[in-house]
Amino acid sequence: MGERKATRAAYGETLAELGAKYPKLVVLDADLSGATYSNKFAAKYPERFFNCGIAEQNMAGIAAGMAAAGLMPFINSFAMFVTGRAFEQIRNSIAYPKLNVKVVGSHGGPSVGEDGATHQMNEDIAIMRAIPNMMVVVPCDTNEMSLAVKALIDYKGPAYLRMCRFATETVTDSIEGYSFELGKGVTLRDGSDVSVIATGITVPMCLEAAKILDAEGISVRVIDMHTVKPLDTELCVKAAKETGCIVTVEEASIVGGLGSAVCEALSEKCPVPVVRHGVPDVFGRSGSAAELLEYFGLSPKGIADKVREAIKLK
Repeated sequence: MGERKATRAAYGETLAELGAKYPKLVVLDADLSGATYSNKFAAKYPERFFNCGIAEQNMAGIAAGMAAAGLMPFINSFAMFVTGRAFEQIRNSIAYPKLNVKVVGSHGGPSVGEDGATHQMNEDIAIMRAIPNMMVVVPCDTNEMSLAVKALIDYKGPAYLRMCRFATETVTDSIEGYSFELGKGVTLRDGSDVSVIATGITVPMCLEAAKILDAEGISVRVIDMHTVKPLDTELCVKAAKETGCIVTVEEASIVGGLGSAVCEALSEKCPVPVVRHGVPDVFGRSGSAAELLEYFGLSPKGIADKVREAIKLK
């Protein structure tokens, strides 16, 4: 395991790094650049940074116009605000005409912590996944976030990039054979009894859960599904055929998120037992990030419990 660092920090650093290479890159923020770390880009390229104030709908419309004029906008705010307040503008002004705008939602999931239920956006993956033409990417650590930003800047079309407030372990930089490609999941650990398909900051937790289960003789395959849409259906089917059951893990609502996407794919192509693990159909609560992740079972121990549950269904 590597250093503990928030994915939003790696996002800001990478965005600023890419500014010199991509002169058409412009960054817009809704008065939260200190939290989204887009202020790192602003410090280097103030003439290409636009603080739109607390007006996410307007920010999305401005970005659409910029993209139509040939620029490469990244728009930033908390996930709650950018996907919630600006949904109509993202749907109709960005996704419908397939404009090259990257929508970046920070502070996703219950690890937002003490800000409470109003700010813990658990529904953003489901919301963005439902929009036609919209790619959805949820990196698991800082290394993957940096690679995702670099890949998305070369991807022509609308995409949603989710990042979190919570500092997590960096794992992908030390895994042999790891490579990043949009739309392709990565098998981080092989196993034969069950496959755990995870996204975002739960991926390092799943690797730890697999170690716990090793001691019980349970062989766990861990798949990092950083791109939730388009889903790597081929990898999901392969895992289902070879291990016979699946656990999906996400720091988001299991309604419409990664778990739903995997169930939809496997019900059509390779029906096997699937246990969805994440935030159930409830609002978040106030508490520290660590307390809330434990409360929702998003810990190595909680994930291990779900794996045992899935194996009983085989």
